[in-house]
Formats: sequence, structure tokens, C-alpha cells
Amino acid sequence: MRLRRDARATLYLETSDKVIKNPEENKGLWQNFFGNTNPIHVEFGSGKGGFITQMAILNPDINYIAVEKAETIVYKACKKAVDMPANLYFLYFDVEDCLNIFADGEVGRIYLNFSDPWPKTRYAKRRLTYRNFLDKYAKILSSDGELHFKTDNKGLFASAIEEFSLRKWLVKNVTLDLHNSGMTDNVMTEYEKKFSELGFTINRLEAKAP
Repeated sequence: MRLRRDARATLYLETSDKVIKNPEENKGLWQNFFGNTNPIHVEFGSGKGGFITQMAILNPDINYIAVEKAETIVYKACKKAVDMPANLYFLYFDVEDCLNIFADGEVGRIYLNFSDPWPKTRYAKRRLTYRNFLDKYAKILSSDGELHFKTDNKGLFASAIEEFSLRKWLVKNVTLDLHNSGMTDNVMTEYEKKFSELGFTINRLEAKAP
């Protein structure tokens, strides 16, 4: 279902200190922005922000950036994160423009959680795990950086593995049933909690660029 635009979102994003304006000005300078040398972790498609907010609370020695391209979603996420930790900020932009926002090797980890599967073949290029996106991620990730991917969509998961293989990424810790995999430090998204309670299994992997 299409998200209804909230008329209050534009003004909020322009005035909120939780949302970074003109993020391209921080390209190559994100640690300066945060005022420390801690690693930068980014979630592309952060939705309501529950996952990355919890990650920021649990890991105060890591700088987190939540990225969404729908201003209404960013607005709702920021309003929800009333007590947003100091090591978390939101960005409003399209992932396709990530090379304009982050310098080569600047990001320590990328999270892709329950991205839109775009199931029809003609829309494959829109998937955030498509090869063109992977090539961009490979540029902004540090030499030891990783991409962590979760989805309940098995078709998208299979497609993603093919794309990682095509671009010669190293894939590890693959599971088709995350919640029965023995992983003890998994932080769930709102979507993950809802659908796992309905009986959906969660697919997860970690990948490292070549």
C-alpha cells in the first residue's frame, strides 16, 4: 500500500536537528561531523528506524546513519525516536546517490533490512542488492567493511546471492532461518518482529566486497 504523504514532513526535515541537511558537504568528513574517529555504520532503507536506533543505543562507540528516500518515513522515524542517541542521525536521500554522500572506504558497515523485493524481472535493477548498487557499496565500504542483509523474501534472497557471486563478493554466515540459527545478538526490525510472529522465516547473510 502506498504511503500517504504527511504535509508536516517537509518543514520538519528542514528544521530538525535529527536530520542532516546537505549531507554531500560531509563526504569524506563524517568522523569530523560526529566529532570522533569511531566507525560509520549506515542502514539504507531504515524504515521506522527501530533497528538502527536500538543498534545505536547498544553500541555507543559506533556512529550510525539512517537513510530513507521517502520524507514522510524519515519524519515518522524521527518523531518516534524522541530520545535519539547522540551517535545516530537521519539522512533523506536516494541510495543511488550514495557516492555523492560517502567517500571511498568511509563506511565500516552497511545494513539492508527487508528492502523492497521488486519481484518482477523488469524491476530487478531497483533492488538494493542489484549489481549496480553493489558496485557503489564496494566503493564506500572500508577494506574490512561488510554488508549485512536480512529479508523474509526468499526470491530476493536467492537473487541477492546471485548478484554477490556475480560481483565476486565473499558471502558468509548465510541462514534461511535466522531465529533458529543460534545467533544471539540479532536486533529485530519492526517488520521482522511482525512477520516472524506470523510464522515467516528470516533469511540473513553477511558479505564482504572483493
